[in-house]
Amino acid sequence: MTNLQKQILVIDDEIQIRRFLKIALEPHGFNVTEAETGQKGLVAATACRPDLIILDLGLPDIQGMTVLKRLREWYERPIIILSVRNDEESIISALDSGADDYLTKPFGIGELLARMRLATRKASTAAEPVVSAGDLQVDIASRKVTRAGQELKLTATEFALLTVLIRNIDKVMTHTQILKEIWGPNSSEQVQYIRVYVGHLRQKIEMDPSQPRLIVTEPGIGYRFQS
Repeated sequence: MTNLQKQILVIDDEIQIRRFLKIALEPHGFNVTEAETGQKGLVAATACRPDLIILDLGLPDIQGMTVLKRLREWYERPIIILSVRNDEESIISALDSGADDYLTKPFGIGELLARMRLATRKASTAAEPVVSAGDLQVDIASRKVTRAGQELKLTATEFALLTVLIRNIDKVMTHTQILKEIWGPNSSEQVQYIRVYVGHLRQKIEMDPSQPRLIVTEPGIGYRFQS
């Protein structure tokens, strides 16, 4: 796997573990974000949309298993548990709750990297589409958007919004569905976020943003990306 620019979120209350992982992973091309509590981890996961999460079960505020279940309400990418708990019940419970792998402390960085590669390969087995609509082309896997051959610069949130709509091409996505996908499960009242970012996105991808033909508004319901 190509690690360049991969975003990793580490949720662990032990500062030594977080520092060790940051020092060990960044030379391999990973960008590491840290969170020392479950609540901060949930917020960080929504904000940085990591490619993979490393999660400790023994957190000071929210049980790691609860964090795992809340993440799995909307987060589809790999989650690897890193814990001192090595009993069979904890391992089975974590895997049944949506963890992709389970590694006990102490651990070797080589083994962790191998587990990360495996989890990422499994997550990417379904090829992301390259979608063309008029002179717009969107390559989700490479995060590249072009119009008439010219690459467009989208923010992370704009690209996330475009990806959600394209993965459901020609289907109506409700405000609630979009909010859950991009801002997490507790943002159902923030419809204004969608309006703002749809407006920004239309300015970049539509030939005439005042009369959009790609991102179509379904009044009172949501939006649809039209092929």
